[in-house]
Amino acid sequence: MTQPLTFQVSLPDPYEAAVEKTIAALKAEGFGVLTRIDVQATLKEKLDADFRPYVILGACNPPLAYKALQSDPLIGLLLPCNVTVEAADGGSLVSIVNPEAMLTVPPLDENGTVRQVAAEARVRLERVVAALKI
Repeated sequence: MTQPLTFQVSLPDPYEAAVEKTIAALKAEGFGVLTRIDVQATLKEKLDADFRPYVILGACNPPLAYKALQSDPLIGLLLPCNVTVEAADGGSLVSIVNPEAMLTVPPLDENGTVRQVAAEARVRLERVVAALKI
């Protein structure tokens, strides 16, 4: 069965409010934001290109990350979980990577502990999406 790459939710909130709302929802599920990449500012600085407000948040749940890294250090290539927030259609669009979808290649797809961690992360991230819809 093919896994969806992302979980998405459209919000009526303006961009900045959506970013803060997303960070709060992640925190409620045990995820901290380790990185925050302002894509709009980066593209303007590096390419002098205009782009809509768009941020990439690197979200990490330390207990889950630790458990997965203990089982297979290659999981570090897929951490942290990326979450994007972008201005869209008068509101905002939040996209959250599906951790299970990232585990479709060997050897990670064969590691039961890593699959278990990804499944738990997925449940938590789906709750983030549900909280954002409220």
